[in-house]
Order: sequence, then C-alpha cells, then structure tokens
Amino acid sequence: MGADREGSGRRGPARVGTYVVCGVVLLAGCASMPDGGDLRGVESTPRQDPQVRVFAMPPQEDDPPTDIVQGFLEALTSDEPHYETARKYLTGDAAKNWRPGQSTTVLAGGAGTETDHSGSREEANDYSVTLTGTRVGTVDAQQSYSPADGPYRESVHLTRDGKSGQWRIDVLPQGVVMGKSDFQRNYMSVNRYYFASNTAVKAAAGTSPRPAAVADPVYVRRRVDPMTQVVRSLVSGPTSLLGPVVRTSFPPGTALEKNAGSLTPDERNRLTVPLNDKAAGADAEQCDEMAAQLLFTLQNLTQAVDEVELRSDGEQLCSLTEDRAGTVATRGSAQRPDHLYFVDDEHHVVRIAAGSNGTRPEPVPGAFGDATALRSVAVSRDERSAAGIGIDGKSLYVGSLVSGGSLGDPVLVSQGTTEENRLTPPSWDAQGDLWIADRDPDDPRLLLLKEGAGEPVEVRTPGLDGRIRAVRVAADGVRIALTVEKDGKRSLLIGRIERDDRAGGAPAVTVRGLRSATPGLEEVTAMSWAGDSRLVVVGRERGGVQQIGYVQVDGSAPEASVPAALTGVKEIAATEDEQLPLVAYSEDLIVRLPSGLQWQKVTEGTAPVYPG
Repeated sequence: MGADREGSGRRGPARVGTYVVCGVVLLAGCASMPDGGDLRGVESTPRQDPQVRVFAMPPQEDDPPTDIVQGFLEALTSDEPHYETARKYLTGDAAKNWRPGQSTTVLAGGAGTETDHSGSREEANDYSVTLTGTRVGTVDAQQSYSPADGPYRESVHLTRDGKSGQWRIDVLPQGVVMGKSDFQRNYMSVNRYYFASNTAVKAAAGTSPRPAAVADPVYVRRRVDPMTQVVRSLVSGPTSLLGPVVRTSFPPGTALEKNAGSLTPDERNRLTVPLNDKAAGADAEQCDEMAAQLLFTLQNLTQAVDEVELRSDGEQLCSLTEDRAGTVATRGSAQRPDHLYFVDDEHHVVRIAAGSNGTRPEPVPGAFGDATALRSVAVSRDERSAAGIGIDGKSLYVGSLVSGGSLGDPVLVSQGTTEENRLTPPSWDAQGDLWIADRDPDDPRLLLLKEGAGEPVEVRTPGLDGRIRAVRVAADGVRIALTVEKDGKRSLLIGRIERDDRAGGAPAVTVRGLRSATPGLEEVTAMSWAGDSRLVVVGRERGGVQQIGYVQVDGSAPEASVPAALTGVKEIAATEDEQLPLVAYSEDLIVRLPSGLQWQKVTEGTAPVYPG
C-alpha cells in the first residue's frame, strides 16, 4: 500500500476460547494478521451462518497500538447494539464523541493499515495509523445506501494513558467502516413504505383512487432487533432522495413511545406499536394509512406480522389487518397482471395468460391484434389501452384493447434518420400516462403523453449526461429507470418524477436525483422493474460476458438469487409481482424462467412485456 507497515502477533487461541459460549462466534483472528513482519489489511470476516450472533473481544492488557486498531476494526462488525466493546478501544472523550450511526463505509476487501512513520513512535505516548481501502458504497445517517468508488484514507491516532499505561484511540473518523462481506453479513435491505404525493391509482373500474405506496429502501443491522429498528426508521420519515415526491401519514414529531422497548408480534401475528402523544390526534383515515405503511414495511421484513395495532397514551388508535391494507393503499407488487404481451412473427400484438405454462398466444382485441406492423408494444396497467411503435421505429400509435377499435394516425413521429435513432419502446405509469424517449441525436427528448393522448409534454431532465436509449416507469408512479448512453457506455439511471400540474395549463414534469444503479456495468442491454425497489438487468462488466442480475434502486445488490444464465438476450420483461416468471427475447425466441427452473421456450416472437 505504498508505506512502511509494522505489526505484532495475532491474538492467541486461548483468548478466543474464553468467549466461545452457547454458539456465539467471536471476532478473533478474522483479520489477516501475520505472526511477524508487515501488518496486512484487515480482511473481511468470512460469511457466517446468519442466525449466529457475533460479539467482539475487548482490548487486552498491554496490547500494542496495532492490536488496538485491529481489535477496534473487528469490533465494528459485531452484533452489539451500541458498539459497547468497540468503545472500550477508545479514550473516554473519544467514546463520548464517536457517532457510529452517522455513516457506514463499505470497502471492497476490508480496511488496510499504514503506520505513519513521520510522526512520533510507539516508544513515545502517541501513535498514528492510516486506514486504507477501496470504497464500494456508503450508508448515510438516514440508512440510505449509495454506490461509491475511489480510495479510502482516514487517520486514526492513539495515545498512551498516563496512569494505566494502556494504548487507546483518541482520534478517529465518525461512523463505521467494514469490508463488503462483513457488510452483507451485518446489514439487510428493507423497504419502508410511504405514499406518492401526486399519484393515486384506480385498482379497478368504478373504484375510488387510492394512494400509491412507494418503497424507500434502507439498510438496518440484521441481528440488532431489526423490527424495532425498521419501525423507528419508518416513523422518522423518508430519505432525502424520495422526500420531495412522497408523504407520510405519521403526524410531525411522531415517534415510538419513550419506553417502548423491543417490538415483537404476539401469537396471533399482531404487532402492537406504541406511539407518543403526537399520533393521538390522527383521524380514522389517517390512522389506517399509518397502519398500512407499517404493515407493508413489516411484511417486507418478516412473514410473522399479519396485523398492526397502533396505540398512543395507552389507548388504541386503530388496527389494520393484511386483508384490509389493500383497500387503504395500492402497492405495485400486490397488483398481479392478467397477461404477458409480445409481438409475433407477423408483427402483431399477442398475449398469453401471465404465469401460465401456455405456449399458444392469442391476438389482443382491437386494432393492435391485426393492424399496422409493430416492433414493440406497451400495455397500460389496467390492460385496457396499448401503445405501439411502428416497424421502422418512427411512429407511435395509441389505441384501445377493445374489439372493433382502430389505430388512426400516429400520435408522435420521430425525425431520426435511422431506426436506432428514433423512438424507444413506450412505458405506462400508474396514472395512465405514457412515457417515451425520442433518440434523434439532433433533438433528443424525454416525452410524456397525458393518458396517452394530446400534445406530448417535454420532460425536463436536469443533470442528465448522455442520450436516453430506454425508458421504464415504476408502478409507484414516482420512479423512472433510464438506460443512458455516453461515450459508448450504456448505464442504468434511476430518478424521481416531480410533477407540477398547473391549473388550466400543461403539466410541468421533471426527473431529478438521477443516480446510477449499475456502477459496475459498462454495457446495459435491457432492464425491467422486478419488484417495488428492484430491477432485473442484462449487461456486462468491462471485458466480461453478458449476464443477468438484479439491482436495487439505490445501486446495491439484493440478496435474491441470480437468474439462470441465458445467452444473446436482447430484451427482458418482469413485473413487480416477484412470483411471476422472467420473460426474455433471446436468439429469435420468447423464453421464460419459472421459479427454480431453467429457461423454457415459449414461442417465436419479440419485445415481451408485462403491463406497465
């Protein structure tokens, strides 16, 4: 790592044995500490059984400064709620001022150390060490993950106590730092749910619009009372990235009751949540929405909660069961589509029942089943309307999926000179609006057609660097996924949709907060939403081969298993209902991937899509 490094011996096995009790695993010797010679990097702890709790070892009498730093780094990966043992490696003032919850820095392979030989030596009363590594991500104080790259260098200073003669850390960076494998063992991603500020969804014909639930993923410590952590986090409000486009039904200042303790569901799978007096004034509708937020969030964490009861000042505010939650708000992953759609070998739109084993498609009703030759299609989420791109990629048609209808003239025409420089496949949002990008290099635009008709509204995209190649809007109506090309590289960006529906005028729509969800990929070939906060992506790393994988909207990698390999994938389709199979267009065939099985041929065709 470029500088001189010194170290001392590894902690002996006798010190480990005294802490191995009742199946508890201790963090001893989990870093690469040599018996002699140079000090090496603090490697990440090998993956452990997720049910095994890990506790740290306290500093030992007369530990040299290198062992103090080593022990502190190991203690950061323990399962102690307040890092009690890690604080024992610090001086009294440093322990009081250290804020481990301020951030978590994730390094590719754990923190290495460099001894600062320019300062005073161990023989004196102070000692300096620089922590080094390569960043891959950070978790901020709101528990929100962001991809990161570049070198990590932070200074740690130690001092020898004048009375005890023991070395302790007195200057250190705020937050915690650990390797990627330790992060994956210690933390888990959980979707908290809020409501879209400007989006309401009709679940069925004749029903009133309901709030659209929006997933806001955060990372919590896996074995440190995650249920209580998640509830506290939800009540505290959304992350800054989603804050401008979502709302919470918890009144300002609401928090868990001061002495709430650990939250645990009872034998009937009902969780009682005691809130402070700020929640007491909520009316019945607002209380139901609060309970729905909790229920959606907790069911993303565990299957052990079927009902939520809210209380304040010892009185019940309301109670909501899983069955009723769907009448309070609409969640994308709870809406199961009826059909899978694609374009057949005659360039007409056909469909098969979603999730079926069928291989014989039927034409869709109306003009899309037998009209103008199409190259791609998008079907509205209520499956009553469709939008298609003409075979030359130049024209956008919109029509009804009703027998006897006609397409009429295109609603949008691109002036691009080649098929690749014309219109992207369209995408419908939860409000029934249609999104599409014109790839014309002379006039590249992201466009919105209100309810699929009228004059297209140009969507502002401040901060967008590159040309849009593909568009997919999330079921929640406030997130959009864009494949963007720049300098020959295609990446996946996620942004939030901000709407300003002006009375009597055209709506002003802006996509902000764009950030990469695939920092490790050089080429993104295809993508689709595959959950409330998850996408499936086809792409490749620099110098690598094409692969299929899942990514979170925050750029982290979810724990879901990787789909079976498939070569030559040009398009892929998924839905927020994670129980339905992936569908792909590969080698001139439509194929699908039932859960736990291999890819299966469906039929000939192109451009597979689920509604959306």
